[in-house]
Amino acid sequence: MLTDLPNLLTLSRIAAIPVLVALVALHTPMGDLGACIVFGLAAITDYFDGKIARSRSQQSDLGRMLDPIADKLLVGAALMMLAGQSRLSDLGLYPAVVIMLREILVSGMREYLATLRIGLPVTRLAKWKTAFQMGALGTLLAGDTAAALLHIGFVPVSFIGETMLWIAAILTIITGWDYLRAGFRHASAPPAERVIRGRP
Repeated sequence: MLTDLPNLLTLSRIAAIPVLVALVALHTPMGDLGACIVFGLAAITDYFDGKIARSRSQQSDLGRMLDPIADKLLVGAALMMLAGQSRLSDLGLYPAVVIMLREILVSGMREYLATLRIGLPVTRLAKWKTAFQMGALGTLLAGDTAAALLHIGFVPVSFIGETMLWIAAILTIITGWDYLRAGFRHASAPPAERVIRGRP
């Protein structure tokens, strides 16, 4: 049901997006710090919604549909705001592009495979990719301005964030290639074999 706690946590990530965008648009140290906090809290719900759903046996098709949508909307909004507000260096734009393209690729592939009743499992490496990605975006949203506000201006926050973003992009390429191979393998398999592979 939509009112189950896991689904409410997932919906909260979507609801956080306009707040995040508004805080980044303020162009103030407090706004940047607030954006980092909002993004961090939203990212944490990504871990707890699945954990709670499994522990309470509240897994549902609605949750499986909403969860990746919420993740991609949150990540996409953060990346676009960072790029649009010139918060990324010229080199930092490249991992951002890689991450966005990978999200579109995997979304399209999952949509196609769903018509074959085949799911792509989340690998451990993909979870590491998500951790680095969320950490990088939260750090970049805080930026050097929030660091100065907290009197830790000596910490190169933006540099750390972009370094983490590059690591996330490298993991994105690796996991994206794995998913792409798996998707083509399923798509090119004979119909009878697809059914067998699609079983949980």
